[in-house]
Amino acid sequence: MKTLTSLTSALCLWVALAWPALAQTAAPAQPMPSPTQYTANGADTCLECHDDESASYSAQALFKSRHAHRGDKRTPFGAGGLQCEACHGPGALHSRNKRASAIVNFKADSKVSLAQRNQVCLTCHQSGSTAAWHAGAHERGDVACTDCHKVHREHGDPMLAKASASQACLACHQTQRADFHKASTHPVARGKMGCTDCHTPHGSSAPAMLAKATLNQTCYSCHADKRGPVLWEHAPVTEDCSLCHTPHGSVRPALLTKSAPLLCQQCHSPSGHPSVPRTSRSLPGGPNGGTAMLVGNSCTNCHTQVHGSNHPSGAKLLR
Repeated sequence: MKTLTSLTSALCLWVALAWPALAQTAAPAQPMPSPTQYTANGADTCLECHDDESASYSAQALFKSRHAHRGDKRTPFGAGGLQCEACHGPGALHSRNKRASAIVNFKADSKVSLAQRNQVCLTCHQSGSTAAWHAGAHERGDVACTDCHKVHREHGDPMLAKASASQACLACHQTQRADFHKASTHPVARGKMGCTDCHTPHGSSAPAMLAKATLNQTCYSCHADKRGPVLWEHAPVTEDCSLCHTPHGSVRPALLTKSAPLLCQQCHSPSGHPSVPRTSRSLPGGPNGGTAMLVGNSCTNCHTQVHGSNHPSGAKLLR
C-alpha cells in the first residue's frame, strides 16, 4: 500500500512538472501574421519595446507631439486612427518576430525606398505649403522628409530636426552658411530672419523655390521702398535685383556683386563721362583730373537714386 501511495505521489509530481511543456507541445501553433495585418492593441503593443524616452525612436516623445493629439481626428492618434501603424504600416508581423523589414523604417539606411517613405508623409500633408512638393528641387534632389523633420520629438513645430528652420537648411547648404557670415548679409545668422522668409522648402513653381513668383517680388516683401512705380526707372532694378545684389552675403557693402564703379561700368560705358576706370590717368592731377569723387563712393556720389527717382529733374537719377 505504501508502495502504491509513493508511486501515485511520484506520478502526480511528474505530471505537475511536465504539464507546462506538455501543454505547450499540445497547443496548436499560432499562424504567422500576414504583412498586412495590424496589431490588436495599437501603440500599446509598440510600447512593449519602444519605451526608452532617450532613444530617437521613442514612442514616449511622440505622445507629447501634435501627431498624437487625440482630440484632432486628422492625426494618427485621433478618433479611429491607426496610431503608430498609420505611418509605419501594419505591425503585427513585426511585433511577432521583431523584424524591422516588416514595417516602414524611416532611417537613412532603410530598405524602403525614399519615395515610399516620403509618400507616407504626403498622404496627409498634401495641401498648404506642401502642395507643390513635386515641383520643388528638394523632391528632385532625393531629399527625405525625415532629413529635416523628426516626428518623435516632444517639442518643436514643425518638428524640425534642428533648433530652427534656418539651421535645418544650412546643414546642407554650406555655401550659403558661409555667405551669411560675410561683412554684408541678411541677418539670418543672427536669427532676425530665416531662410523661409524668402524660400518655400516644400516646393514652389518659382525659381530657387522662392516664396513669391519672382525674385523681385520676394525682395519687395521687405524692401517695399524699392518697389515703385517711379517716374524715372533704372532698368536693372525693374528687371532683376540680383543683377547688382547677391542675396545671401557679400564682402562688399549693400550685398553688391561688384564694387562701384566696376559694377556700374558693366552696363554704362565710361566714354565721354567722368566715371572712367580707376587708373593713374583718372586720379586727381592726371590728364583726366576732376574725378576725385570717383575714388570715394564712385558713381553714387552723384547718382544717389540708383533705384529710381520721382523728381521732375531726376532723369539721370541724380535726385
